[in-house]
Amino acid sequence: MKASLLLLTGLMVATGQAYASSDQAWRDLDKAIIDSCVKASHLKDAKPAGSAALFDDSVGYNALLLKGRYPQAQMKNKIGTELCLYQRQSQTAVVTEWDSMSTLPKK
Repeated sequence: MKASLLLLTGLMVATGQAYASSDQAWRDLDKAIIDSCVKASHLKDAKPAGSAALFDDSVGYNALLLKGRYPQAQMKNKIGTELCLYQRQSQTAVVTEWDSMSTLPKK
């Protein structure tokens, strides 16, 4: 009985550790998100505007705000913001303009 309990406890501990991500794995994911989002961006000199929002596996996406400048002549080098959604399973990114979005309530 004791041997079975020890074996079960050992398996539970080993299984729990198998799902933990290393610091390097998190850094690799951050780099993949940034690289994919910058590549998908329509902005010139696009850079992250903070850290990525990490959603759980049931959603499967991470979100990242990007800041840069519009390359079109008519935009006169105006600063722009884009929201990037990075799908972890396919490792792809899509962006949408985010300039008109505000966190402040309208008065």
